Amino acid sequence: MQILPIYIGKQYLKWFMVILIGLLSVVFIFDAIELIRRTSTKPDVTYGVVLMMAFLNLPDIGQKILPFIALFAAMLTLWRLTRTQELIIVRAIGVSVWQFLFPLLVCTFFLSVGYLCIVNPLGALMKKSYQELEERYIDRSALLDLSSAGLWLRQKNADGNFLLHAGTVTLDPLTIKPLIAFIYDKDNVYLGRIDAEQAVLQIGNWNITDGWINWKNKPPQKLAAYNLPTELTIEKIQESMSSPNTISFWELPSFITSLEATGFPGTRHRMLYYSLLAQPIFLCAMIFFAACFSLGMARQGGAFITALGGLCVGSFAFGFNDVVYTLGANQSLPTLLAAFATPLIALSAGATALLHLEDG
Repeated sequence: MQILPIYIGKQYLKWFMVILIGLLSVVFIFDAIELIRRTSTKPDVTYGVVLMMAFLNLPDIGQKILPFIALFAAMLTLWRLTRTQELIIVRAIGVSVWQFLFPLLVCTFFLSVGYLCIVNPLGALMKKSYQELEERYIDRSALLDLSSAGLWLRQKNADGNFLLHAGTVTLDPLTIKPLIAFIYDKDNVYLGRIDAEQAVLQIGNWNITDGWINWKNKPPQKLAAYNLPTELTIEKIQESMSSPNTISFWELPSFITSLEATGFPGTRHRMLYYSLLAQPIFLCAMIFFAACFSLGMARQGGAFITALGGLCVGSFAFGFNDVVYTLGANQSLPTLLAAFATPLIALSAGATALLHLEDG
């Protein structure tokens, strides 16, 4: 009986890869078109850069559409096996629905874990490269980089460029301390630095108190108070912070620790980490939904109704999961609950529906 699970598993893997490549190809084309639109006013951006950016963005988008890929791959596998009478013969000799779904569930689980352990770290590096190209060619004005060495913040304004470093951050108001600010002109030529106890972000400037300013080739000067012009707000700073999807699954726990140690909330990163852990459960739930539609509709005929029903269920589950994810990221729900709630509900609902259809 080992031949049957292997055969069904191979069929599922084949359709999984076909749908994955097909959807990513479509996504690549539309993403490239959107990037061409965004860079239409940037004469230094070539088509090669656009295609490279679209390629680097593929793993991140692929992760988002994995539930649809698993759903439609399972539906197509079961539909094809039914059309060729293979599934009907298998069920006639006493093989239950749970037995021939087992290889699909095993394949889905290991594909999801493989993506998590191998593709996700590579995708994080690619997403980071994508954002670096986006910063270079589409001109993001500020970038916040947090590491174990503290906080690094770059900003540009009419007076030149500034690189700010701080060990810790507190909110309400946003205060970074101790502050080291490196000052450059518009051509990135070093001009000097400011060392201060702290800098408080206000409207239009950083308010620096009790510091020293060291201009190049000049003696240090004491600063009782100094206003460093800025167009940044706390919202812009938080938006420009390293995106969670640019950090590998393996590095997320330590990054969250560093983030919270410097005073910034790690809710978004923690939410992503938990959702990645819950992803295998969500993908397995899609297999149960695929079986509910494919097996039930196959008896009545109607591939279009099957596909439409699967699309509606998949879209609803994906949309509901996205809403709950947002609530968790906004701290309206506990992050652990928000990450695992939809996958567990979907898995229970799918298994219950299949149990009712097949054994009820």
